[in-house]
Amino acid sequence: MLAKLSTRPAVRKCAGAGALTLTLLGSGLPAAAGDEPRPGLSRFYGQKVAWTACDGADMPGDLQCGKVTVPLDYAHPGAGTLDVALARYRATGRSRGSVLLNFGGPGGSGVHGLASGGKQFMDLTNGYDVVTFDPRGVGRSSPVSCGEGGEQTSVATGQNLDITRPQPLLKRLRQAADQCARNSGPVLRHIGTVDAARDLDVIRQALGDKKLNYLGFSYGTRLGAVYAAQFPHRVGRMTLDGVDTLTESLSEQGIASAEGLQTALDDFLDWCTTDIACPFGRDRRMAGSQVIRLIRSLDQDPVPTDFGGAFSGQDLAGAIGSALYSQELWPTLERALASLVDDGDTRGVLSFSAGAFWPGGGFTPPVRRPGPAQGPAVDKRDGGLVNSGDVPADNLPAALLAINCADDPDRPTDAQLAKDLKNLRNVYDQASPVFGRFKLTQLLMCYGRPRGTDFIRDRVKNVDTAKMLLVGTRGDPATPYRWTEETARRLGAAAVVLDNRGDGHTGYSSSKCVHRKVDDFLLYGSLPADGSSCPADRKGWTSTSGTAR
Repeated sequence: MLAKLSTRPAVRKCAGAGALTLTLLGSGLPAAAGDEPRPGLSRFYGQKVAWTACDGADMPGDLQCGKVTVPLDYAHPGAGTLDVALARYRATGRSRGSVLLNFGGPGGSGVHGLASGGKQFMDLTNGYDVVTFDPRGVGRSSPVSCGEGGEQTSVATGQNLDITRPQPLLKRLRQAADQCARNSGPVLRHIGTVDAARDLDVIRQALGDKKLNYLGFSYGTRLGAVYAAQFPHRVGRMTLDGVDTLTESLSEQGIASAEGLQTALDDFLDWCTTDIACPFGRDRRMAGSQVIRLIRSLDQDPVPTDFGGAFSGQDLAGAIGSALYSQELWPTLERALASLVDDGDTRGVLSFSAGAFWPGGGFTPPVRRPGPAQGPAVDKRDGGLVNSGDVPADNLPAALLAINCADDPDRPTDAQLAKDLKNLRNVYDQASPVFGRFKLTQLLMCYGRPRGTDFIRDRVKNVDTAKMLLVGTRGDPATPYRWTEETARRLGAAAVVLDNRGDGHTGYSSSKCVHRKVDDFLLYGSLPADGSSCPADRKGWTSTSGTAR
């Protein structure tokens, strides 16, 4: 069934650089490593960042902000520009340059993540300026939005995923895609990882670094791998934690994600049912059924929220999924679910539903505002940075969807998708009765969008770079450990794997051993042996500037 969804042949030959066409509109071919900037790009490579104090009451006083300007379309550098927001903590001593962080998502604001979770990275300031950014289409950097009513990806399918009537469903999906395009502006056609990796190189030069030192989490590992393929001779010390797949289709990724989240939910319920306060009682066998009934009940009869609109079972599935990324969030999730079950209070689960778990930075609740999801930001089309308060409330899920779709070349035809819907639903439900439909909805939301790029699947392999460290966590619910092994084999001899025997999404913030080994590599170039491991930490350890609590 999954093979039917893919519009690419099962075996592809890698075309030469002159024949390969990147079908993501305007993405253009990546620059060859070591090449001077192509004509038209030189002006972007002559920038220096002007650092100033960050605006906003929630910004730490020692955090500095800046920006770089990049071409909207690298294939046509004169066709417009956009600004990319930066933030940094300066090195405490003599700086050897910068280490650039990406917290994942896709769709996560690096500036907001560093402001709220920067303590995780203070050890790195012993040698580096610690820098992050809002990728194009994210946060203050020309944020995309799906507009009013588009805050949840379930808006087009939601609780009424009627696979027996595919044509009305496909119509709703196309309308949703058109709505996102209208509200996002020109950046939507240039939002994929191939372009974002080009931005990384402009940032690297603007920071004054000859090579890119980089720490990427989750989706940030995909971004780092694409950079390594585009600019192999500019890779410095690169660490990828919570390694993403480079080969699996979105349909395959969705199934893997649903399975991982179901396993994490089972672990949560094992823990919850030992507590008298568990809203699902003390009978473990019944607890799983109660979660399913709760989601189905909310799908049939969504409850109103304080922010307007309704909260459905699919919204709850997304909220629970976000909370399961870290065991530290289990007590908060238990209380939020108890408030929902006992009192119909959605406020606790809403704090998870559109937020994000920042690997290394903890959980960041969503920013919610009264009124329409779209704000002044979506009408600002000149490419300049938007104010923090004008970032659309749905930017994170809108950007996640847009970037994943832009990175995926599979676009089944109407007939193919209609034919496969029943099988898709069955496979996803088998992967997880709780998260299957939610993940299937995310897959279907790529319908009606331009076909994505082949570059990641076809060209990101056998990179000729300095050694890079890949960290995989055995109990990771979002990026299964097998992806670390598969991606390491694909990247080739440059990849060094560190096996984290713990649980949770990524290892840097949850494992004292991983934290130390990553810091040793980034600061001193000390790599662990390929295939070495870190034991699971005792429960409750969390990195706070590298110390246990």
